[in-house]
Amino acid sequence: MLLRHAKSSWEDPLLDDFDRPLAKRGRKAAKRVGAWLRQHEVRPDLVLCSESVRTRETLELILPSLGCEPAITYERRLYLADADGLLARIQQVADDVRSVLLIGHNPGMQELAVSLTPATARNARRRLAEKFPTTALARFRSGAARWSDLTPDVTKLVSYVRPADLDD
Repeated sequence: MLLRHAKSSWEDPLLDDFDRPLAKRGRKAAKRVGAWLRQHEVRPDLVLCSESVRTRETLELILPSLGCEPAITYERRLYLADADGLLARIQQVADDVRSVLLIGHNPGMQELAVSLTPATARNARRRLAEKFPTTALARFRSGAARWSDLTPDVTKLVSYVRPADLDD
């Protein structure tokens, strides 16, 4: 699962990008996506989260909705990582982990979501390529036996959720 962080605040223009907190709108969107995760019984075994303030706050808001206590790893290298770096990190996940939620940043998250969507799923790829807004969630199913074998040719997009698609 790939979750882009919720909308961040630009109230303090002098604040370093890494340290920007969520905006009120972002908090609301994260709670809506959290409700969707609860409704669909999404329970990751592992959460890989960028160390930025906005990704950490996004996780804090959705965590109560997961209905489980996943292992959580905060990693600086996920901050603004490109698609190749994100995929390489996922490929390092231990094989006994069944599901992973990665919380990160664009453009890497969007590029990875597009690349993991099979070319035959043209409409889904187009939709992901058009926009992967803040708090967007892409869920994939993989036919790979091990995380190290995860490649675009063994994945299927299961769902793509944007806050704008969800009811308040």
